[in-house]
Amino acid sequence: MKQIKVYNIFSLIVAVAFFWSCASVKDIGYFQDLEPGIAEQMAPSPEIKVRPGDKISIVVNSKDAQLSNLFNLPIISHRIGTSSAQSLYSNAQQISGYTVDAYGEIDFPVVGKVRIAGLTRSEIAAHIKHTLITEDLVKDPVVTVEFMNLSFSVLGEVNNPGKFYIDHDRITLLEAIGMAGDLTIYGKRNAVYLLREEGSMQVPYRIDLTSARELYISPAFYLQQNDVIYVEPNSVRARHSTVNGNNLRSTSFWLSLASLLTTITVLFVK
Repeated sequence: MKQIKVYNIFSLIVAVAFFWSCASVKDIGYFQDLEPGIAEQMAPSPEIKVRPGDKISIVVNSKDAQLSNLFNLPIISHRIGTSSAQSLYSNAQQISGYTVDAYGEIDFPVVGKVRIAGLTRSEIAAHIKHTLITEDLVKDPVVTVEFMNLSFSVLGEVNNPGKFYIDHDRITLLEAIGMAGDLTIYGKRNAVYLLREEGSMQVPYRIDLTSARELYISPAFYLQQNDVIYVEPNSVRARHSTVNGNNLRSTSFWLSLASLLTTITVLFVK
């Protein structure tokens, strides 16, 4: 009877350990509510609007190159910044940029102060072009605007956390996670946080990557400059943060207990 009782306990312990180790598999996959062939509603895809402190490049071209060069900042031999920024903006390494001041303005050559805060790249280009034509400074200007120092950060349970630079509009949260090397196996798919500056406030958004429907309509789906993405660790990582992860909820505990019961069973058989 003792042998049967110990065997039953052993079987129960092994079953519980197996169930516990497999229970979290459903939490690993992304987009679990997607169905092939069924389209999902997506949030609007706004362009990034320039803010005070942002740095941009503005280049004016026309048929009269000598004239258009009057409105371009001087070319420099190198651009100060991190190696990652330089690798993303190799073309911008030789172009000086404008930093938007606290009043949302830049000092544009010949024209003077131009307010651009709250405008997108295309709106800035259109505004500069309109000013040059209206004031009869350049007849056929082509204005190109590029970002220079706009960035976002990814922290927490990703394979390559860090600061990443924005080189185009409409960067999505999925692109950002891809740039950070994807989530680790210990990252909570349903607990990804995005912290966003909105005026003088920082607003947190929580995103569930297991739900495509929830992700696509989230205002955090498209990134803005200075966004901070944080991936929360799951319970497995939390258990690993203890001295040896050997508590009542850890798989190693149950396996150790199962091993002990196996030894006891063998002794009873003998």
